[in-house]
Amino acid sequence: MTGTATRYLYLVRHGEAVPDETGLSENGRRQATLLGRRLRDSPVSIVHHGPLPRAAETARLIGEQLAGVPLQVSDVAGDYVPHLPERDELPSDCADHLLGFMEQFTAEERERGPVLARQALERFTGPVAGEEERHELVVTHNFLVGWLVRHATGAPEWRWLGLNHGNAALTVIRYAPGRPSSVLFYNDMRHLPAELRWTGFPPGPQV
Repeated sequence: MTGTATRYLYLVRHGEAVPDETGLSENGRRQATLLGRRLRDSPVSIVHHGPLPRAAETARLIGEQLAGVPLQVSDVAGDYVPHLPERDELPSDCADHLLGFMEQFTAEERERGPVLARQALERFTGPVAGEEERHELVVTHNFLVGWLVRHATGAPEWRWLGLNHGNAALTVIRYAPGRPSSVLFYNDMRHLPAELRWTGFPPGPQV
């Protein structure tokens, strides 16, 4: 096998979870099913998903709409802190707020997250070996979507912070040989009715 081909990476945040995060709410199940229907005619060949119940259930519901597409659980697609910024990395007007946000994470999370984040870049980004383009779906969590989008745009490592992805929204990144990575869609919710958009975040514009 020689050469490299284009990778299309489809990123999805899990559907709306129940309060204890042990699975999806009714809204979350509807979101996942509607997204699966949107992707039904896409060339996605595999669905990677994180191990937590809300991601696994979202992937299963999407997979029910995709005939013959395998599901693969992966810690790399899980929920973790990808990068812990130092104060001198951050804009002075928001450094206190962002550093305060990071204080909630344990020592184990601070150590484990960046390791998984590096593995995610190795596993999910860049062109693929061979002559045929590849379309992969990753059902994950808000932090990893932000991490991969900021990497695709060449933004600083801390800039995964502040990228909020709606439940069951779709982002697509293209990695073509010899070209810069390109974000084709970001936080696209056209498959969801208005009442299912932006769940899980404070009130904001619904477009």
